[in-house]
Amino acid sequence: MVQQGEGGQRVRLTRDRVLEAAVALADEIGIEAVSMRRLAQEVGVVPMALYKHVANKEELLDGMVDLLVAEIDPPARDVGWKPAVRLRVLSARRALLRHPWARPVLETRVNKTPAVLDYMDSFIGMFLAGGFSVDLTHHVMHALGSRMWGFTQELFQEPAPAAAEPPPAPPPEAMAAMLGQMAALYPNVARVATASAHDDGSVVGPGCDDQFEFEFALDLLLDGFERLHAQGWSSRS
Repeated sequence: MVQQGEGGQRVRLTRDRVLEAAVALADEIGIEAVSMRRLAQEVGVVPMALYKHVANKEELLDGMVDLLVAEIDPPARDVGWKPAVRLRVLSARRALLRHPWARPVLETRVNKTPAVLDYMDSFIGMFLAGGFSVDLTHHVMHALGSRMWGFTQELFQEPAPAAAEPPPAPPPEAMAAMLGQMAALYPNVARVATASAHDDGSVVGPGCDDQFEFEFALDLLLDGFERLHAQGWSSRS
């Protein structure tokens, strides 16, 4: 299948071109607005032409995830398992921040593509190469969960959908009244939730620094894994 390029040149439509166009479109308008018809308009073909390259919308989303995985740095060499894991997780996080649609798509994937399985396999391999037992590595992966992909479900607030507009901030008087009411009803929650002030646009919660909180939790996990490994920990002990 071909499409018209700049200067009237005919450009062959390939699976890679379809997926790259889908990623760019999702970056621009949000994943909720991406449809096969809208994507076909973007690449200048009839919708049926896309089905020669992706069988359906789910296969399209799988392919978009594969492109995301390709943006994640490979494991660093000769640095030890701990910095290698940290660097890779933060590389995955940077990829997700570049593509706000990626998190909800990752959370809905049922089938693991070869690219996703390769990523998971090499991620596990960093621990095994560091001398971790298979048993400890199994539990490490459970503990990391979605943090392997650079995100985690946060305590105080669920991220809004990428296409949603944030609600307007209440007037200062109303905000003060709300905080006062929360402090009276839930004093411990209020005390912790208002303990610091950082990013206005935080998805963790108003006043929290997303990147700091993510790296803080990641480092706690890595320190714990290191201690268990040094102790020769086993789930059977």
